[in-house]
Amino acid sequence: MKKIIALALATSALSSVAMAEGHAITEFRIGLLGGENAQDRLASNECFRAYTEEALGVPTRLFTAADYNGVIQGLIGGTLDMAWLGASSYAAVYLEDPEAVEPVLVKTNLDGSFTYYSIGFARADSGVTSLDDMEGKVFAFGDPNSTSGYLIPLVEIPAAGYSMTPGEYFSDVVFTGGHEQTIVAVANGDVVAGVTWADGLGDWEDGYNSGALRRAVDAGLVDMNDLVEIWRSNPIPEGPIVLRSALPDDVKAKMIELTANLHETDLDCAYGVAAGETAGFEPITHEAYASVIAVRQAQIAN
Repeated sequence: MKKIIALALATSALSSVAMAEGHAITEFRIGLLGGENAQDRLASNECFRAYTEEALGVPTRLFTAADYNGVIQGLIGGTLDMAWLGASSYAAVYLEDPEAVEPVLVKTNLDGSFTYYSIGFARADSGVTSLDDMEGKVFAFGDPNSTSGYLIPLVEIPAAGYSMTPGEYFSDVVFTGGHEQTIVAVANGDVVAGVTWADGLGDWEDGYNSGALRRAVDAGLVDMNDLVEIWRSNPIPEGPIVLRSALPDDVKAKMIELTANLHETDLDCAYGVAAGETAGFEPITHEAYASVIAVRQAQIAN
């Protein structure tokens, strides 16, 4: 593990040789994707903000955007220094500016994998148990820039024979604004079904081990016994933790080390940052997201 982290540190340093020696930052800004309400996002990441401030010695702020695009544009524009992105959001940043950020780490599951799933779900009393039961019903998605909340279902659901064009199979396809909003909308009966993300490990009753369902259970928003899984995607590569490419080498090295060691340093903090149980954060490179970038590029072209 230490050798892998050392390699990641070295790689990050080599990729930033153009940064002037001794260049210093005056603050550090961490972007938080949507998926739950802003207050919960801030609370889940406050410990990490404090650790970052201590490690870097500069004021550190958390930025909660109204939608995924707020974080994407903050990274592209240089007003954010770090974020945990979904694979599709990383693809969006890369396609607009390949030099804006560097993927450095990825959250791993308890089994050592770094994949997760887009999970389709409905109320248990709705009579819906699969997509076959969704004809003429409203299907909800989170955010257009979400990997599991839209991009992957947009590809895989039509490939399974169900049109995503509103009115052709589903009576409507709507966006709720985020994962938490989708979960609440389904639980409240505002829509018949929706999609969100989970690692697919552990028990359904717990909202699996990590993901938006687990966070919703922890927050007391839902009882999983009231919901039923109706669809699952193929495995999706977990999105990367990225750093702004123009950051000084020493800042990158400190943030990689801090994040990679967070699971051992503070297990509760790692749980909040990772949206549930995790085996920790491991090095990752751009190559892991080539297929998602291709899908995103094809979507733009169409």
